[in-house]
Amino acid sequence: MTVTTRRWVLARHVRGAPAPEDFRLETAELPDLAEGQFRARTILASVDPGMRSRLSGGDSYAGAMKIGEGIDGFAVAQVEESNNPNFAPGDVIAAGGGWREHLVSDGRGVIQKIPAEWKPKGVPLGAWIGVLGVPGMTAWFGMHRLGQAKEGETLLVTSAAGPVGATAGQIGKKLGLRVVGIAGGPRKCAWLKDEAGFAEVIDYKAVPDLTAAIAAACPKGVDILFDNVGNESIDRVLPMMRLRGRVVVSGQVADYNVEAADRVGIRNTSVFITHRVRMEGLVVFDDLRGFPEVQATMAGWIADGSLKIAIEEFDGLESLPEAFCGLFRGENFGRRLARLAPDPQ
Repeated sequence: MTVTTRRWVLARHVRGAPAPEDFRLETAELPDLAEGQFRARTILASVDPGMRSRLSGGDSYAGAMKIGEGIDGFAVAQVEESNNPNFAPGDVIAAGGGWREHLVSDGRGVIQKIPAEWKPKGVPLGAWIGVLGVPGMTAWFGMHRLGQAKEGETLLVTSAAGPVGATAGQIGKKLGLRVVGIAGGPRKCAWLKDEAGFAEVIDYKAVPDLTAAIAAACPKGVDILFDNVGNESIDRVLPMMRLRGRVVVSGQVADYNVEAADRVGIRNTSVFITHRVRMEGLVVFDDLRGFPEVQATMAGWIADGSLKIAIEEFDGLESLPEAFCGLFRGENFGRRLARLAPDPQ
């Protein structure tokens, strides 16, 4: 049976802030399945700020994307046809599917089959490419392996209303830390304080002096900076780091659209010596073997209501470029996903 499908590809290398015109929608026929392959229909597709670093033609932790290549991203999909004994029609998977209506795979790129037992407990499918996917795992391993969080410490989270930041802050709260977040706009800040339980939230759009606002919110200094913003953000906080503080470099949303030669540098490096501060970044796939245990724990938290999540759903494949571009205008509130098909019954 011939299957026609659509996907977004890179139309031109991106310079500065991404625009919808940087992407092109293509239609094609999928080939017949080879032995060992399966075809799945996308239900939900993600937009991820970390992908921006691959769109300008330079290598990141993954290779640069070529013009005409399909746009990457994470997806929840349901298997429709299979020549692979490990994947049966009806199976629902989380995978690196990208911005496309269908994916064809031999199993590579599949992160996991989504356990059916969690849906009746109130865990939405979108969580498996959000809080229970790469963003949530980044928060967990960033806090535990890199942050080495300890009860009573002060945690400062930047871009705190995003899926990584909001999860990192709530993990910190569960570990007994005092959690301070930075976000933009009253809606985000109110959700972080009233729903996610942050002790203090700074609206960077509303304060005249962000450095002074951070100092006032963290009067004893910062033990862990969980940064999702970039160099200027890190440099601002470094003088406030406490003895043996840790800086977790999780993302650089403010720097992705700036050429390397034009990015703000980090100047306050003396604190690394005087206060024995450690700074480290992570690619969460290093922790892939630990995902199932952590996912079970965090799915339980979602089910019992102690881990709050925010998901923004856009309508259809066509919505993906604009949903992605909005990330860099600070418009997102939680995990941004596009719905391509209804949840399976």
